[in-house]
Amino acid sequence: MTMAETIRKQIRDIEPQRSLYDFAPLEQHFSDALAENRLRTILLTFFAATALSLACIGLYGTLSYNVNIRRREVGLRIALGALRGQIVKQFLWQGLAVCILGCLAGWILAAASTRVLSGLLYGVSPSDVPTLSAVILLALIVAATASLVPAIRASRVDPMQVLRDE
Repeated sequence: MTMAETIRKQIRDIEPQRSLYDFAPLEQHFSDALAENRLRTILLTFFAATALSLACIGLYGTLSYNVNIRRREVGLRIALGALRGQIVKQFLWQGLAVCILGCLAGWILAAASTRVLSGLLYGVSPSDVPTLSAVILLALIVAATASLVPAIRASRVDPMQVLRDE
């Protein structure tokens, strides 16, 4: 940019009828050309993170509600000799089963909407198996983590307290 005025003078000397404007470094031209794709990627990332957060909150809320509804049953099972590990495993598998069904439905919907998605993605094809697998794996990890909290809480239920309260 320090040489812009010198270049203008040299071109004016060679061709006086030509006017020059919008001098910018090449990196800025590249940055301006990719600005729309960058904004689209940032927005899609934000919406994906929001969707994943809402899914986690919804899964946690559903499982927590399920645990509260079944407190008496869990207390009775513990009183009859069920192991706490079995109860944790039961609630964990229930949460993972819901998530697996949701992941399958999401994969089918993603495969069905490849034409729409292809215009929004940059550098990744809509049917990219490693990317879709990574997203599903991340969703399953988040579901396992979100399921674990209510499952542990269910296993810590005091059977005598639950059976007395209700």
